[in-house]
Amino acid sequence: MTTTATTLKGQPLDRNVLDSILRRRMFYTPSFEIYGGVSGLYDYGPPGCALQANIIDIWRKHFILEEDMLEVDCSVLTPHDVLKTSGHVDKFADWMCKDPKNGEILRADHFVEDVLETRLRGDKEARGEKIEEKEEADAKKKKKKTKGQAAVKLEDDVVKEYESILAKIDNYNGEQLGDLIKKYDMRNAATGAQPSPPVAFNLMFQTSIGPSSNLPGYLRPETAQGQFLNFAKLLEFNTGGMPFASASVGKSYRNEISPRAGLLRVREFLMAEIEHFVDPEGNKKHHRFHEVETIELALLDRHTQLSGLTTVKHVPIGKAVSEGIVDNETLGYFLARIHLFLKKLGVDQTKIRFRQHMANEMAHYAADCWDAELLTSYGWVECVGCADRSAYDLSVHSQKTGAPLIVRERLDEPKIIREWEVDIEKKKFGPFFKKDGKTVEAAVLATTQEQREKFAKDLEANDNFVIDVPGVADGKVEVGQDLLKIEYRTRTENVREYTPNVIEPSFGIGRILYSLIEHNYWTRSSDGGDEARAVLSFPPSVAPTKVLIVPLSSNKDFAPFIRKLSQKLRTVGISSRIDDSSATIGKRYSRNDELGTPFGITIDFQTIKDGSVTLRERDSTRQVRASEDEIVAAVKSLVDHSKSWADIESELPIFEGQEVEIR
Repeated sequence: MTTTATTLKGQPLDRNVLDSILRRRMFYTPSFEIYGGVSGLYDYGPPGCALQANIIDIWRKHFILEEDMLEVDCSVLTPHDVLKTSGHVDKFADWMCKDPKNGEILRADHFVEDVLETRLRGDKEARGEKIEEKEEADAKKKKKKTKGQAAVKLEDDVVKEYESILAKIDNYNGEQLGDLIKKYDMRNAATGAQPSPPVAFNLMFQTSIGPSSNLPGYLRPETAQGQFLNFAKLLEFNTGGMPFASASVGKSYRNEISPRAGLLRVREFLMAEIEHFVDPEGNKKHHRFHEVETIELALLDRHTQLSGLTTVKHVPIGKAVSEGIVDNETLGYFLARIHLFLKKLGVDQTKIRFRQHMANEMAHYAADCWDAELLTSYGWVECVGCADRSAYDLSVHSQKTGAPLIVRERLDEPKIIREWEVDIEKKKFGPFFKKDGKTVEAAVLATTQEQREKFAKDLEANDNFVIDVPGVADGKVEVGQDLLKIEYRTRTENVREYTPNVIEPSFGIGRILYSLIEHNYWTRSSDGGDEARAVLSFPPSVAPTKVLIVPLSSNKDFAPFIRKLSQKLRTVGISSRIDDSSATIGKRYSRNDELGTPFGITIDFQTIKDGSVTLRERDSTRQVRASEDEIVAAVKSLVDHSKSWADIESELPIFEGQEVEIR
């Protein structure tokens, strides 16, 4: 959904200007551009790569290091059987429809969103209401692309209907989206035609493995499956300790129907995923939950959305869990940790919410799921998903392969079990039922204790019993006593076996990266009356380059100081760049404000005399002056966040002068 976007300083955000800066400064660029490019594929340039690497570094420290997680790196190529078992082959799809006139493929939910938003804008125009700059820009852009949308006043109840549909857009399935398109006579603005009914489109890229092409496979759509398949080995590596978490950072691939929104919807992207394995007994409590229970989150629960509203509630996570808004402590713990991670990166805290999945968008195996969404010029964007996947993944892979993906836990006290048990005569059972043998056996073993008790009585009285087995004969199967035994037995268990449940935080690194750029972007007016200068106010730990080294001129006497300073910064792990171009000091700093470089060190003629240099802070443009060693120590403390710029200004002498053409 489109929105009125603002910069870090509250100015209207012009996305076209920002995109131009990001491409010009090579944060990212379309892949294969000189061949015309391919939609949904992008390359990162030097600042984009550095920004991405810093986000991943902070993620690893915040999660893997802090939580003692086990990191793995699994194969991208995935055999068909793995993703068939996980449900991706059958269910990993979006709804698409086709324009009958020009053949354009449209993603159904996006098409519905665009049409309704355009009508609501037309209603505002017709009522004479002020349209925000962002909406106006979008409308102009669409008018150029299509033939525009007339300003038509809508009935008040129709406006409410449209707004309610947009609030629940993620909850509609294909049939419901098709009904909305027909009910509200939605047409493609480019042709005036109503698109065909939505059909499911599987998003995975299919391939074949090996020269004979006999092994079908896919490029993985997520990094999770490799972690599930390695569960038994990871448990052994962890000396059988529970709970524990694995983590993975790697590329995933989704064949998006109609990629748009730049880095926010792409076909190849970097993910960072965590699988936290937890004992389902004990309500999935977390031993560190008390550390985060007072953290307040902006929550948009499913009940609010289903009522057609998007109003968030600011609730401490402890209260959200105790009141059942969030399903359990472990899920709540990770929601709070995700919030702290995004805050550490520099995400605008007024532009974040946690939205709960509604019934139709929830994965069939999930017990609860929340998305951390960030507000951008494209609307609210899902950047992190946090789901309780129950025991689904380990269970289905274990059933398919026979591998014991379980935890064996020695009990402090033996457990006495009394229950009805089934013994199948394998040599007779299979030959008797032939091709239906496995299906009937599975049905028998899936029976409840009450059913087994009844079947045991039937065997004793009639020498057989009848069981419902869908798909075999007429759905009713007779089983004789020569094929199996059902007896009530007592046994002692010294070991408990169970399949862990999984809490999965899943991070879209590219989406976080782009949202972070928008949240930290603003413009600074210049003294000369030129156009406003762009600034990216990344926190020092996130910024692609930490320090710009600026010699006052090309004087050769500055060269030794440049080399020495650069070496000192490298020694303490601080990245720097040197700009010895002929541009003014102000212009050189301004160019690097666009790159988000937080600090600048100037070497001037005073440096030659006493070895002192100046240190400039990006956002305030204020400067201090001290010896090289003091300045390097100050930069290190600023980058590791042990000191603030205010601390540095109180410790080192303020310096006035040098900078021109910057404000």
